Amino acid sequence: MSDLFSSLQLGPYRVTNRIAMAPLTRSRAGQGGVPTELMAKYYAQRASAGLIVSEGTCISPQAVGYLDTPGIWNGAQMTGWARITQAVHELGGHIVCQLWHVGRISHPSMQPDGSLPVAPSAIAPAGEVRTAQGPQAFVKPRALDVAELPGLVKQYRVAAQNALASGFDGVEVHAANGYLLDEFLRDGSNRRTDAYGGSVTNRSRLLLEVLETVCTAVGADRVGVRLSPVQPVNDMRDFDPQGTFSQIVERLNDFGLAYLHVTNLGIETPGLAGPYFDPRSLRALWRGIYMTNHGYDRDAANAAVKTRAADLVAFGVPFIANPDLVARFKTGAPLNAADPSTFYGGAEKGYTDYPFMA
Repeated sequence: MSDLFSSLQLGPYRVTNRIAMAPLTRSRAGQGGVPTELMAKYYAQRASAGLIVSEGTCISPQAVGYLDTPGIWNGAQMTGWARITQAVHELGGHIVCQLWHVGRISHPSMQPDGSLPVAPSAIAPAGEVRTAQGPQAFVKPRALDVAELPGLVKQYRVAAQNALASGFDGVEVHAANGYLLDEFLRDGSNRRTDAYGGSVTNRSRLLLEVLETVCTAVGADRVGVRLSPVQPVNDMRDFDPQGTFSQIVERLNDFGLAYLHVTNLGIETPGLAGPYFDPRSLRALWRGIYMTNHGYDRDAANAAVKTRAADLVAFGVPFIANPDLVARFKTGAPLNAADPSTFYGGAEKGYTDYPFMA
């Protein structure tokens, strides 16, 4: 019987355990979105994870929506990431790059030439964005023209190719958390009347086109996808999340992906993102490797793997504060407490200075 500490075949790789490090925005990238030596130390400290999913990594200048986040669209960024992937590999770890376009969750001050952020529809999300000038209200985005979408799909393909050229073991297509691809999937943010709006088939078209080109470019067995069916963050909702995401998962089965990553974030606030359903029910529809996260401790994660409710469990905040989380889970050692004031931005404090077990 498999447990949290058993190995797993994940695409072309054999990972040493079922404990994944979730994608975690930490806002420590250098100027121009270039990953730093400090980031290499941070990821290397956590290389004992069975799989590291990198922080969201912007596929283009237009994809940026947060300060000091890394990119993967140019050579300097690739060089920075290559130092990180090498450091992880030297310690026996595996790491994939999460490909990210924030869509409407941005601000003109972070966009090329001060342009409006883009989205499926011109609907401003509620809330604020943190800019260099302080918090600013989200603006009404510009709806993408259908003629722009092939170019956007190409950006994902190039980013995936750049990721593998930088030493990543694969990529995770970020279609969750209220960012661009998720904005297309859910009808609360997608009011289009063309081939990319209306039915679930149409709303999922862009994601499927992205996956087709990324899988062709780097191999489906090196590609994962992240979904967040009931998460209300970033003003997201859907009239029928169960119907929407059940149909999407059925379509994703056709690709032969390395894994599907479904976050349970939102189950603690039922109904905010649309009529309640349990996203864990999607496991029964998925025919491949299934990763879950949010709300698990060691025992709950171990039970999920043992009962085959999941093949991997991703941890976020525990990995922030415990670079040796795998060893702590294995020995039952107590966990360091995380300091939320250092989650975003800064330097070593709250980033690379959490203690390992004695």
